[in-house]
Amino acid sequence: MLSLHTNNASLSAQNSIAKTQSQLSTSMTRLSTGFRINSAMDDAAGLQIATRLKAQTSGMTVAMSNTQNSTSMLQTAEGAFNEVTNMLVRMKDLATQAADASSTDDDKKAMQSEFDALGKELSNVMTKTKFGGTELLVGGTKTGTLGSSMTFQIGASTDETMSLDVSTKLSDLNTALGTAISTYSTPASTSAGAEITDGTAANTAIDALSKLIDNVGEIRSDLGAAANRLDHVNSNLSNIATNTKAATGRIMDTDYATESSSMTSSQMLLQAGTAMLKQSNSMSQMVMSLLQ
Repeated sequence: MLSLHTNNASLSAQNSIAKTQSQLSTSMTRLSTGFRINSAMDDAAGLQIATRLKAQTSGMTVAMSNTQNSTSMLQTAEGAFNEVTNMLVRMKDLATQAADASSTDDDKKAMQSEFDALGKELSNVMTKTKFGGTELLVGGTKTGTLGSSMTFQIGASTDETMSLDVSTKLSDLNTALGTAISTYSTPASTSAGAEITDGTAANTAIDALSKLIDNVGEIRSDLGAAANRLDHVNSNLSNIATNTKAATGRIMDTDYATESSSMTSSQMLLQAGTAMLKQSNSMSQMVMSLLQ
């Protein structure tokens, strides 16, 4: 039907152009941002899933950082205990040498002097070893980090934690060090000891130091086991985070091949629609020609 008031062909062309423009705008936005979903209108369900995955990935990234920091802290403590072990072994050697009848009194005095110096350094290592500015082991005026139960956050949720408690073993070690070594205290004692000044005392010191070495070894074993577990946790988190990021990308990222084709198609349809709109506007001239 030819009509001056209603141009159906023009209305149809305008409607088609509007839809094509919307599709072209969407394709250009996706290609410019790199994201398939730029608002909830694009894919409400997909956006919700992707947001949840992003939150999980972000939490796991922080947890990975936690495990690395915790591992560094445990390695620092274990390194300090390694030096404690070395000093205790040397002190045991001195006690063993002093217990022998071939050692003179002057020899034993010299050995006792070194024994006392090592005892003072033991105090220094146990109280001054720090991580991030905080005492790790015994501490001076306050308990060190290892002096109480530790909880490591190893995941993105509240129930993903790991506990380590060497406080009792550390407390027993500190007490045993103070009992066996006169110059060991917090802070270090300035008085001289007499642990290896005679054969009988030296034999007593040998047994005490052997037990101390075993005690330190137990703590080092616990720290090493915990550090190994944290290393495995970090590897697992890295694997999960990688796959979760890939899943997020499949939901959120733009497929450039598909969107490029869609944009080209929309551009061609827009050109065709514009041409047809021009043609439809000429229909009013056909109505007027009937009146001539």
